[in-house]
Amino acid sequence: MQEKKFKTRIKKNDSVKVTAGNSKGAVGKVLFIDRAKGSVIVEGVNIMHKHTKPSQKNQQGGIVKREAPIKISNVMLICPKTNEPTRIGMKLIKDETTGKFSRMRTSKKSGEIIIS
Repeated sequence: MQEKKFKTRIKKNDSVKVTAGNSKGAVGKVLFIDRAKGSVIVEGVNIMHKHTKPSQKNQQGGIVKREAPIKISNVMLICPKTNEPTRIGMKLIKDETTGKFSRMRTSKKSGEIIIS
């Protein structure tokens, strides 16, 4: 069976705001995107406690705090111009020197091109 890959316009290192769930309203940087599961890991959001046994790597053991994944649909990109959450659109922009077209992400609120 073929796995469904979620299309997303959010990329790694983007600044996002959580729009739903326990961490609603939190702002952070995207650390990892799992397109197969449709989830993202955002820095400092959805913190979980993992109990670890002492091992060769971790001699002490104990409780480790780390970020858990949340659904891609529950985050919105923050527009670099307005610093507010915005939807993302795509525009074809022609390069004057080469004549080639490239797809760029744009903010639906301000119309500004998002460079990452």
